[in-house]
Amino acid sequence: MPMEQSADEPVEPVSSGLLGHMEDLGAGKVYAEHISDLVGRSAFFAEFERADIAQLAAYMRVYQAQPGQAIIREGDDGDFMLLIMSGAVDIYKNNAQGERQLMTSVGPGVTLGEMSMIDGEPRFATCIAADTTMFAVLTRDAMASIILENPSLGAKLLIKLVTMLSHRLRQTSARLLQYMERPGF
Repeated sequence: MPMEQSADEPVEPVSSGLLGHMEDLGAGKVYAEHISDLVGRSAFFAEFERADIAQLAAYMRVYQAQPGQAIIREGDDGDFMLLIMSGAVDIYKNNAQGERQLMTSVGPGVTLGEMSMIDGEPRFATCIAADTTMFAVLTRDAMASIILENPSLGAKLLIKLVTMLSHRLRQTSARLLQYMERPGF
């Protein structure tokens, strides 16, 4: 059962996994204004008001990774998502031969790790800080607390997550269809 966390209580640092080795910069509510400033650059927060983001930040914790430091590792369990606040992250996927291949690089305003936070399945890819990177973390337990304590914000967050994941599935399905329609498939 998730540990309930009130927005008025300090959000505890994540002590296990890779985040336990990151520099803990403190509670997200201290960085609420910085997170709000990302609204124009973040598709995730497109429908959120500044007040929503301030409330959400109260359930988050902020970390900093150094260049070359893994933030998420493919195959690891995951119960959190993150929002890149500054810096850049390279995303790698292992191919069939086990070789790491760069898929893309992302920067401020991008969220990562949503699928594993929701379904608890292993991480799909490895995310490595390309330079000094600051990011806010939302855990599954914090998400459960938001839903219980602030249902309107919880609903908005869940709708955004479902919409975003549905969009990604449609994009992937379209790419797969293009691949299957190629001659010789």
